[in-house]
Amino acid sequence: MNYIGSKKRLLPFICATISNLDGITLQESVFCDLFAGSGAVGAAFKTKVTQIISNDVEYFSYVLNRHRIGNTVPLEIEDIFEELNALEGVEGFVFKHYCKHATNEREYFSGENGQKIDAMRQKIGQLHHDKHIDDNSFFYLLASLIQSCDKVANTASVYGAYLKTLKDQAKKSIVIEPMSYEMSSRHHCVYNKNASELIRMISGDILYLDPPYNVRQYGADYHLLNTIALYDTFEPQGKTGRREYYRSVFCKKREAALALESLIQKAAFTYLVMSYSNDGILTLQDIKNIMKPYGSYKVVATEHKCFGRKREERSTMEYLHILKKTREN
Repeated sequence: MNYIGSKKRLLPFICATISNLDGITLQESVFCDLFAGSGAVGAAFKTKVTQIISNDVEYFSYVLNRHRIGNTVPLEIEDIFEELNALEGVEGFVFKHYCKHATNEREYFSGENGQKIDAMRQKIGQLHHDKHIDDNSFFYLLASLIQSCDKVANTASVYGAYLKTLKDQAKKSIVIEPMSYEMSSRHHCVYNKNASELIRMISGDILYLDPPYNVRQYGADYHLLNTIALYDTFEPQGKTGRREYYRSVFCKKREAALALESLIQKAAFTYLVMSYSNDGILTLQDIKNIMKPYGSYKVVATEHKCFGRKREERSTMEYLHILKKTREN
C-alpha cells in the first residue's frame, strides 16, 4: 500500500546493517519494531529472529501488523473472501461521509466502492462478533480490506485530502484480496500502544526505531484507514472529514529530542538502530549528541530515491544511527 516513509526500498540496506551487528546472533535475537507502520521491516525479520515485537500507535497499522506479523500459520478462509466480494453494497458510514452524493461533497471513494466497503466491513465485524471467525482470521480479513481499499482510494497518496474528480484507479471496482504473510514457527507480539509506554514493558536484543521525521502527523494523513479499521461512530470534521487523531511528539523538534532521549534511557535492549533522513527535523549532530553518551555510537548512510510533495523523484540521504548501549538508565 501507499505509505509515507515506507522502508520497503531500503530493506536491503537495513537488513544487511542489522544482520552484521557485532556480538548479535540474529536467529537467537528478540527484535522490536517500535514504530512499525506498514510492517515492512518487521516482516523482513519475521523468519530470521527468535521473536518480533511489533508496535504502532495508529490502529490501522496495528491491524496490518497483527496480521502480517502476528499470524504465523495457514488460515484457510478463501470461502469468506469469495463471500465478501459477492456482497451487495450498503449505504453505511463510509458511503455517507466519504463518497459524493446529494448530501456529501467528499469523494475519497466512488459511491459503488464506498457501499461495498461498508458491506464488507460490516460482514467482517458480524462474523467476528458471532464467533464464526477467531481473532487471527478477523485481522487477516480486516488487514486485507484496508490494503484493498487503498488500491481504489481517490487520493494522491495519503488521506489528508481527496482529488476533485475520480482518478482512473478509483473508478475500478474494489476486490478484497488476501494480504500476504510469512509463516513462522515462532510466537510474535503485536501492540497498539504509545512507544513511550510500551518501552517500559519490553526488552530484547535489537530495538529498531523509525519515528516520524517531520511535522506531518500520520493520524491526519491516514484518518480514513483508521476509521475503516475501527468502524466506529463519530462526527467527521471539516472538509476532509477527519476524526480526532493522535499527535506524535516526534513531529516537533524540541519534543522529538526529549522523546528520543527518553526512549534511549528506558530501552532494555543491547542495540538501538534508528532510521532517519537528512530531511528530518533532528539533524545528524542532534541525534549523535543524544545517543553518544549512552554507549558506542556510529552512523551509516545510503542515498535514497523518494518522492517530494509534488511527486517528483529526488534523492535524500537515509541514515541508520546505531547505538550499542552500555550506560544504564
